Amino acid sequence: MKRLFCIGFFLLLAACGGGGSGGSSSGGGGVSVGGSSSSSSSSSSSSAALTNFTAISVDAGPAQATGNVNIPFVTVTICVPGTVTCQTIDHVIMDTGSTGLRIEYEALTAQMRAGLPKTMQGTAGVGECYQYVDGYVFGSVRTTDMTIGGENVSSMPFMVIGDTGDYATVPTACSSSGGTAHDTIAEFGANGIIGIGDSVLDCGSYCASTTSNGYYYACTGGSCTQTTFATALQIPNPVARMAVNNNGTVVVLPAVTGQGAATLNGTLYFGINTQSNNMLGTETILSEFNNGYLTSTYKGQSLTRSFVDSGTNFYGFTDSTIPLCTGNLKGFYCPTSSLALSAVLSGANGASKTVNFTLDNADTLVQTPYYALPGIGGDPHAFDSLNAFTSSFDFGLPFFYGKRVYTAIAGRTAGGAVGPYVAF
Repeated sequence: MKRLFCIGFFLLLAACGGGGSGGSSSGGGGVSVGGSSSSSSSSSSSSAALTNFTAISVDAGPAQATGNVNIPFVTVTICVPGTVTCQTIDHVIMDTGSTGLRIEYEALTAQMRAGLPKTMQGTAGVGECYQYVDGYVFGSVRTTDMTIGGENVSSMPFMVIGDTGDYATVPTACSSSGGTAHDTIAEFGANGIIGIGDSVLDCGSYCASTTSNGYYYACTGGSCTQTTFATALQIPNPVARMAVNNNGTVVVLPAVTGQGAATLNGTLYFGINTQSNNMLGTETILSEFNNGYLTSTYKGQSLTRSFVDSGTNFYGFTDSTIPLCTGNLKGFYCPTSSLALSAVLSGANGASKTVNFTLDNADTLVQTPYYALPGIGGDPHAFDSLNAFTSSFDFGLPFFYGKRVYTAIAGRTAGGAVGPYVAF
């Protein structure tokens, strides 16, 4: 049974934003992680073989949560800092709409659970609540040495979702935000998520100066209270911590013809215009507005809170002229025949580009043996218990099929322009 409703792995609280591929899931290993991290955005090239990339797979997901569609997965290796005690974890969602690495507690081996150091603030452990449009995650903040593809990041803060002990009770301020807790592999549909969006940190100066920030908590004795948290210790965008290729990413996925494909393989490149494999070509750069969004024009409507997000698995937009599905597929579109549609994306720099897409009947598509479905769309406001944005068009993973999509990190120079921007 396919699961279409794996919606919205993009940050809901937008006001605060400031060679390991193809491994086995949850398997222990002896992978040594070295190298240093940096916030430099300098460009570099080398005659040596390039390693600034990793594989993307769109498939059914991990064994505990099979059946998801249009979910892009990558593999990461995490290590106890400074050691060769490591674990390679596959089926980690690649999300251009959020920030930071988050791994499910149940995906970790006992050795990693015990060895990965927890971040402390005085005598209290630091926890975090991270909101998505369809729910939330809560867990501990820990530190790891991470490898993805040929890139290494040392001593990087990350989150362990659904951690136990002092973090076992989710604070009401987190759980009352709406949606469900994504604290298991089955619920999350993945072993974790790596947010490689346009922010350097998952919160930034707001969390460093505001106690009730909605993100960070001091946890002790099974009770967690909101706390300020220094920017240097906050969970970062892993790409921003890379030594050279740290100004953004390029997602390359092949086009999907017909109703879909059983699986799909692509490549995630780190850096923009830093190596010969991540250069900007004829793509159009769309700079984000100060609120972090783009503007989309769809059937004459100007939608000023629009965005491109690989972590959403469908086109999310409102169109009352298109029939909606019923039953378990409530919220998705079920047109009586395929629809050829288009929208125009515009940036703060005055540039714009037309996006043409096809919308198919979701009820028909879920009967196919495919997990890469280019024609899936839905109305975010028609789903139950969903914190949907107004005046918005969400260009989810189907948008990425057949394109090179660039995401530049805020404040970093990438190809002659300064992020944040999206280019395609």
